[in-house]
Amino acid sequence: MARVNRCAPDSWTRGGQPAKRKEKDMEVRAIDTHTHPSTSEYLDGSLGPIVQRTREHFKSTIPVRTIDEMAEEYRKQGIIACVAGFDAETSMGVPATSNDLIAEMVKRHPDVFIGFAGIDPWKGELAVMELERAIKELGLHGVGELHPIMNKFYPNDRRFYPLYEKCTELGVHVAFHTGTTGVGSGTPGGGGFRLDYSRPIYIDDVAVDFPNLTIICCHPSIPWVDELLAIVTHKANVYMDISGWHPRYLSEHLLKRLNSDLQDKVMFGTDYPWITPGKWLSGFEKLTVKDEVRQKVLKDNAIRILHLPLK
Repeated sequence: MARVNRCAPDSWTRGGQPAKRKEKDMEVRAIDTHTHPSTSEYLDGSLGPIVQRTREHFKSTIPVRTIDEMAEEYRKQGIIACVAGFDAETSMGVPATSNDLIAEMVKRHPDVFIGFAGIDPWKGELAVMELERAIKELGLHGVGELHPIMNKFYPNDRRFYPLYEKCTELGVHVAFHTGTTGVGSGTPGGGGFRLDYSRPIYIDDVAVDFPNLTIICCHPSIPWVDELLAIVTHKANVYMDISGWHPRYLSEHLLKRLNSDLQDKVMFGTDYPWITPGKWLSGFEKLTVKDEVRQKVLKDNAIRILHLPLK
């Protein structure tokens, strides 16, 4: 098994000095590349108006947990959680789940958490400044899930290119939600949320215009799975995670490609707290996946793609 190495030269805290370990080195069996805080700041704050309907969509109560409770849940299972901030203040009028909170999570539990920045793309120059602060001052590792549906923007809109330029300059990745969403699901008019924003084809333009930018497409992009697979195949700088859906919903075509030509481009993620790691992994164990591919998906690909300091 890999072992957490907080004293590696290329620390998870890219912008500063490596945080000192408080716990004994943890044996790492998997890296969950897509999680959100289970705290009230995210569930009751950033998602407040829509959180109950989203809980119903995932058929779960999704209880509020503290930072320490979330850390212990992951620590017991030997899983590292890449946890991201979230900011849709401009489009939804809700408070952000701050990058300072994410940095505090990493500081308190450096053996379990890796921090990604949450950025509101509509904040323009302020968004670029916040990204630089999050990486250089707070020590976060990249840009977590930009959510085109909730942020109400098209990724290939050139008004947002300065944000991608800054990501390239800083050498960090950017992640985009793709496919449908539980947000507004089953409500009249989908609560005003438009699915078209999250078609992966718009990310294809970003990959062309920023060939040195590492791009993560979050989720299997249902119902545009084949569209996403085409982009991940064609663009060397585009990768994907398979979070947000129980593994039983992964298509046969995706699994076939996972076991063959895309085995180095796909990463494990849950979309916690909406799906717990135990539930996701138990489903993944039932799929026909080659042993060497399973190892890549659960851990090795994340280490390589996200440049994580594990040994």
